[in-house]
Amino acid sequence: RLKPTEVLRCVSLVNAKMYAHLGETDLADFGKLAEAVRDNTNFIKYFLQFSTPDSCLVATKEEIVLSGWQFAKEAEELAKQIEAGEKPEILEKYKQLHGSIEETDGCMVIYTTGSTGYPKPALLSHQGITVQNLCLGWGFGMNNDHESMLVNLPPSHVGGHSEQLMTPWFFGGKTIILDIFKPDLSLEAIAKYKVTLFGQIPALFNLEWRLPNYDTYDLSSLKFALYGGQAVDKPFLEKLSRMTPKMGTGLGLTEISGFCTYTPLDGTVDDILASVGYAMPITPTSIRKPMNPDGSAGEEFPEGETGEICFSGPQVFLGYVNDEENTKKTISSDGWLYTGDLGYNDDEGLHFSGRAKLMIKPKGYNVFPTEVENFIIDALKDKIGSIGVVGAKHAVFTEAIVAVVEKKKGKEVTVDEVNEVCKEMAAYKRPSLVIILEFNKMPLNRINKTDYLALQNIAKIEIEKLRASGGWDN
Repeated sequence: RLKPTEVLRCVSLVNAKMYAHLGETDLADFGKLAEAVRDNTNFIKYFLQFSTPDSCLVATKEEIVLSGWQFAKEAEELAKQIEAGEKPEILEKYKQLHGSIEETDGCMVIYTTGSTGYPKPALLSHQGITVQNLCLGWGFGMNNDHESMLVNLPPSHVGGHSEQLMTPWFFGGKTIILDIFKPDLSLEAIAKYKVTLFGQIPALFNLEWRLPNYDTYDLSSLKFALYGGQAVDKPFLEKLSRMTPKMGTGLGLTEISGFCTYTPLDGTVDDILASVGYAMPITPTSIRKPMNPDGSAGEEFPEGETGEICFSGPQVFLGYVNDEENTKKTISSDGWLYTGDLGYNDDEGLHFSGRAKLMIKPKGYNVFPTEVENFIIDALKDKIGSIGVVGAKHAVFTEAIVAVVEKKKGKEVTVDEVNEVCKEMAAYKRPSLVIILEFNKMPLNRINKTDYLALQNIAKIEIEKLRASGGWDN
């Protein structure tokens, strides 16, 4: 989904040594993206393309291009030789490398929006992921070796990777993996492979339920469905309860290696709506004041009082790669992870009171408004005086992006122009609705800053007009 400039920024943040990619597919030519990475970096040594040798990227500098097809054949042959007692020096080196790995070592980077609005590389440890697997498995009854999990979420998210992919493996179960989400293929896979567990963001459930032949799929094998990433209402949960006998949700985020709170496994619709669940003792939650000037965690609030939601324990990530400043803003010196979300605890569990980070979550992706605002205004700075980006409720995506654009004095700009420049952003960051305001009509608050509450009202009026004519929620 990312565009070349976005990919280049991501690989540069971690000084990547290898870039693995597809070639030409029905969706896009990923070889072209790899060419942009090759031509605009000097730190990547290996390009691994999952194609035959004759269709791979061409090396132009000192980089080494590997064919995934050829590489797999050679690896298979090497494995046979090692099993036959040949190549003892390679087996010995493997044992040395394996033995040197500590459970608290970094093992995977997942990019997260964070508080700055741009993707930050969060480094997760072996221990953090496996402890999350342990808790998720026990929290939602995935803790045995005869369960099967459908995985149709992106591997670039903890949901698709450390949660759904690795938790069944931790307990000896199996996974059925789709290379891309499609509503019909997801339901076909559940029916074909007798899937017992699966999890999605609400938008994906909505797309499946809207299929005209939804009722024809055999989903009788399902035991449990997990949703997360977005808030839902009672009608949604009632639909979900007709799809599977048990369901649940909780709070999950990249910096805590995945899920960290869990609704009751035997909870009713009302129980699940009541909160985002309870924390495990191994990864406790705490509602706290902002960090102290010395970097230690702020004072803890008593039960029922609102503050910033924090977690501690082995699931906490190691930090942002090559970004000590943002790491210190996120993890206190005494080990508390500050999530940027506001909430409170009571007997019913953890409750959200709002986001300290003004984040929009279209289709379950984290999008920071300033990133979209800066991109659009940079591209059309000669025509746009100011811009404000807000989220709005959407029947399928749960939340969608609305951009309100104010013309510069004496200038004209159209919706089509804005949409055209937005094609250079990842699709999930693009506005679903663009509203153009005349010069000097951007609503401001009493300190002359953009009034986002007023923008939400403007968006609401325009969306109701679209709904009246059969638009917006499609």
